[in-house]
Amino acid sequence: MGFVQADPIRAPARAQDLILRHRVINYHAGDLERRYTSLDIEEDFFINYGYVTRSLQALMHPRSNSSVPADDVISPWPRGQKKKNAKLLLDFVRQRGVVHPREVDNHFAHGKVTNYWGGSSNATTRLLEAMHYAGLLRIVRREKGIRVYSEHKHEPIPRSAAERRARIDALVDVVVKIYAPLPGPSLSFYMRRLRYAAPQWQKEIPSALERAKQRLSHERVNDVDWYWPSDENADERSTQDVVRFLAPFDPVVHDRDRFELLWGWIYRFEAYTPSPKRKLGYYAMPLLWRDRVIGWANLSVKNGDLVCDPGYVEAPPRDRTFKRELDAEIARVRVFLGLSA
Repeated sequence: MGFVQADPIRAPARAQDLILRHRVINYHAGDLERRYTSLDIEEDFFINYGYVTRSLQALMHPRSNSSVPADDVISPWPRGQKKKNAKLLLDFVRQRGVVHPREVDNHFAHGKVTNYWGGSSNATTRLLEAMHYAGLLRIVRREKGIRVYSEHKHEPIPRSAAERRARIDALVDVVVKIYAPLPGPSLSFYMRRLRYAAPQWQKEIPSALERAKQRLSHERVNDVDWYWPSDENADERSTQDVVRFLAPFDPVVHDRDRFELLWGWIYRFEAYTPSPKRKLGYYAMPLLWRDRVIGWANLSVKNGDLVCDPGYVEAPPRDRTFKRELDAEIARVRVFLGLSA
């Protein structure tokens, strides 16, 4: 895939684990974090925050303006105190090798800043996060969910227009590979989100979109233009009698507009919706039966066992095959969570 979106909510497991369990044989909740240090991956922003392969990360960095000399390691920030603090912090990380945010804060005590959620965060933690995004730092591992950092070096900024275009096109191809088939408006939406992956090339994304439309496979269906990788055969269909509970951020359901086009109903992620206004549930997971999403399921662990509360857009299928496969999916989730052998 190249990229797996991450989310901290665990209901009953984190999104990255719920996404990977359908795609990695014998995957168990937490495997990605447990094996992080031995895998060829990094935490980083792509179209959202998550885990990327190092080859994909190399396409996005360094995230500094192309007009700034490549040897100016603090180039992502303007001149001033923030740049001075970043330089001091980077020197500190180089001296220590690997640092925990608490260790950094104890050393510098830069004070408090307001974070995106209106609370208060240590200024050093926010600066570490900014330096990680810029590519100056990498996340070595997590300790009880807290990021632990070390220095990160990247190849020089691509100088030629041809190399920049090649990198941007490669980023586009990864997006399309993960989320296709995409309606035209959705393709444009995902391309715009590449501004997080490569903000230094934001102005070149519109032209990359036009190039993508030329090279991708394309078909117009019911007045909607659809795009998918040119090496995939849209005529091949393989429908299995399988029930799957999907994470709200799974590539199959990530594009809500496509969701409504394919399955004819509105699905919304309601974890941040006030409880009285929820229609599906706190962490309702789309329920895929064969090739249709026919409802949702809220999963929870009570008294050491998995509780499944499904809901349906229409009446649930009555055939025995569906009931058998629903039970099989619940059993798979139990094993995934380590609740049963």
